[in-house]
Amino acid sequence: MANDPRVHIPVLMDEVIALLDPKPGEVYADATAGLGGHAREVAKRIGPAGVVVLGDLDMSNLSSATQSVAERNKSRILTHHGSFADLPRFIENEGLKVDLLLADLGFASNQVDDPSRGLTFREDGPLDMRLDTSGQLTAADLVNELGEQELADVIYRYGEERASRRIARAIVERRKQQKFDSTSDLADIVRRSAGPPPKGRKRIDRATRTFQALRIAVNGEIESLDALLEQIRIGCMKAASGKDSWLSQGARVGVISFHSLEDRPVKRMFQQIEQAGDGRRLTRKPAVAGEAEERSNPRARSAKLRVLQVLDETRPDAR
Repeated sequence: MANDPRVHIPVLMDEVIALLDPKPGEVYADATAGLGGHAREVAKRIGPAGVVVLGDLDMSNLSSATQSVAERNKSRILTHHGSFADLPRFIENEGLKVDLLLADLGFASNQVDDPSRGLTFREDGPLDMRLDTSGQLTAADLVNELGEQELADVIYRYGEERASRRIARAIVERRKQQKFDSTSDLADIVRRSAGPPPKGRKRIDRATRTFQALRIAVNGEIESLDALLEQIRIGCMKAASGKDSWLSQGARVGVISFHSLEDRPVKRMFQQIEQAGDGRRLTRKPAVAGEAEERSNPRARSAKLRVLQVLDETRPDAR
């Protein structure tokens, strides 16, 4: 089953457990619960006296994760359906302080492998890409309505696609005759307009970066990550100053990223928090998958885990 691409295997599980180091009675917040893989293992270690907070944009996955964790553990479980940018406020409203926080910025396999979600072009499906299906904006809206310059900017900024202008021009020209409504239709136009990959770049499908860009834009992924990182910074500052915070002193905060647009802001923010004296990085370089995990779980190949620990006592200058 480990090699079955339809089975979701949480990435970097051993590294998450080792670096977050869950202990009995602690409060664990999973900002992107997915199907509950990481949460199940953490819940085993925090036990019945612990609290598990599960958050996710995908209501279906959130329900599955809640059931999965509850079936195997007796920890108290709270759920938050929405962006992880709003998770700190939810935790504060519940009167909790988090000891362990994990944000896995990847996707559950059932999301990627379901053609009806429009997240992949391996099989044809509607041009949707919403993680929260109650949201209004879809990828079709962006592709069919944005101006050429704005569309090119989205593809370049979020996909780091050098051929963004050619791709945007081709999309705009084609939609004059017929609007886009399927993933295969869009992928075909992108491949034909993008041309061969730049020298030195891995030979990934030429539609990959454009699809990544549209997905990020539809779901506001970078803006949500920036907002969460800012709340982590504020939480660390307050905890280290002895003030009331959603993060406890000594809390461990982990983020798993899958591309540079995610990893760069995480790295910068963790460095900033450490330089301010409000925490320390437990990973100078990100933890990555070993050869065995890469073989058994190809999705782990691009995963990077960075972990920060909030200062475990009040800073002397704040006493």
